[in-house]
Amino acid sequence: MRRTRHSCTSIAPGFTLVELAVVLAIVTFLLGSLMFTLSAQVDQRNFNETRRRLEHARELLLAFAIANGRLPCPARSTSAGAEVRDAGTGECKVGGIEDYYGGTLAGSVVGGLLPAVTIGYPQVDSSGFAIDAWQYRIRYAVAKNITACSGTSTTPHFVHATNLKSNGITCKPSDLLLCKSATGITASSCGSAGNQITTQNLVAAIVFSTGKNTATGGTGLDEAANLNGGGNADPVFVFHTPTPSEAANGEFDDHFAWISVGELYGKLISAGLLP
Repeated sequence: MRRTRHSCTSIAPGFTLVELAVVLAIVTFLLGSLMFTLSAQVDQRNFNETRRRLEHARELLLAFAIANGRLPCPARSTSAGAEVRDAGTGECKVGGIEDYYGGTLAGSVVGGLLPAVTIGYPQVDSSGFAIDAWQYRIRYAVAKNITACSGTSTTPHFVHATNLKSNGITCKPSDLLLCKSATGITASSCGSAGNQITTQNLVAAIVFSTGKNTATGGTGLDEAANLNGGGNADPVFVFHTPTPSEAANGEFDDHFAWISVGELYGKLISAGLLP
């Protein structure tokens, strides 16, 4: 008896359109999650790098003070990264326009920039201005007014080596102020003691970055308060943890570092520049 061999061909079923749609949705979700994670990592790295750059700027400002017996004046968008200072009077002034607190000056000139060339700051843009990790220019403000001097009280003080030494270490700054919120602030106060981070007698200089949203930000109340110094008109700044655009005072991602008057005097005393 002959056996007849039968060959069976099995046909593997394919994916249905519904199954393909599910797979594509899963892949899209995974890729989106990966991109979000990478973006968050980049943001965190830039945040940490910007903090490091602000601290480095702070150290260089103190080193400049030790070498020169004073703090530098701010740079302007027209100064190629160098401080703008009247050589005769020692004031942070040129053409009759003062700049201690930054902001927009006459002729749409931007003031209050870190004087990178003057202090030897290494991370600069093509025009010589100090930049943060997002490639935006780092800002700088220095105290102009003083109070509580036991002897003379000639200004400028912190940017003038002779005056600083003559006035003595009893002099305190009486202008730069850091607040928790722009709500209720004025051009000279935080509006209430509860809104203050520092007092007006504590801060000799401020260094800050306007953060990742520099190109699109600054419209919220808190960030706008950091860019309206008017050169010598508004020494009040705002600093707090980052907030999203839907926050009460808008998006905020500015980063700050500052030099206290006690730290500055301590460095100058140790260097033998002050009694």
